[in-house]
Amino acid sequence: MTVIVRDFRPSDAEGWTRARRASVPWMVATPEQILHDRAHAHPDRHYRLLVAEEDGEIIATAQAGIAHDSPEPGQGYFTPQTLPGRTGRGAGSLLLRTAEEHLAGVGATVLYAWVLDDPESLAFARRRGYEPKRSAHFQRLALADGALPPRQELPPGVELRTGADFADDPRALFEADAEVTADEPGDITSELDDYEDWLTNVWRHPAFDQGLTSVALVDGRVAAFSAATTDGAHTYLSAMTGTLRAFRGRGLAKLAKNDSLHRARAAGYTDAYTSNDTGNGPMLAVNRWFGYRVCATEVRHVRTLT
Repeated sequence: MTVIVRDFRPSDAEGWTRARRASVPWMVATPEQILHDRAHAHPDRHYRLLVAEEDGEIIATAQAGIAHDSPEPGQGYFTPQTLPGRTGRGAGSLLLRTAEEHLAGVGATVLYAWVLDDPESLAFARRRGYEPKRSAHFQRLALADGALPPRQELPPGVELRTGADFADDPRALFEADAEVTADEPGDITSELDDYEDWLTNVWRHPAFDQGLTSVALVDGRVAAFSAATTDGAHTYLSAMTGTLRAFRGRGLAKLAKNDSLHRARAAGYTDAYTSNDTGNGPMLAVNRWFGYRVCATEVRHVRTLT
């Protein structure tokens, strides 16, 4: 049995999705999503999809690129994911080597990769010169079985809308997303300043659910939001929940997220996931209040290229 690594082909979309769902079930993965990502990636991102095959079966995947929206140049990223029970065959090493060569060739000076917080994965990263940095908790909420907090009476001047209500002009949501993203803790800072790219790769992304995205308005102004992504069947993932700086401390993000979760459950979604930096105490506390429980932890690793 021989493992080979090659570039993703459109015909791999179903196999890619099966592999991703098995290796990282707390993420949303669909064939439409991966085809969209490949077709519409910003050219400065130098986005590359790789697969590892064993006897014609995709057993591992990797996404590699440059953080083109970071003010710091040369920030490369990739994360190989291998099917449970198929590690130790060399797929991860081959994917890593191929991704490193690609990223170095397009100007990366620093490489970031997420690694599962388990002894095998951490040792794999350490042997290849990667140092651990910050970590993130993935959390799961069983929508079908659990009890959501009841809907609360809205404070004066506050109303809840859906993302779909902004379909004619979503620029206010773009501006809100840009402000919240700038304040999100992380190793790679991002500056959302390309509205057309945001429209293509966020607003019109196949996994983004405008109808389940909730927006809190204060006196008609966007104040907080909870963005929803789904697989169109059972899995719901909170892509981003946040409050604009001028409105923080009022519980508006909690209102928006609760509204989105209630509507997701009503729409038939059974599993809700979210993720937070382990240092983001406020959002971790909010998610515990909803009933989320940690289901996995990943550690971001970094290697400086010489």
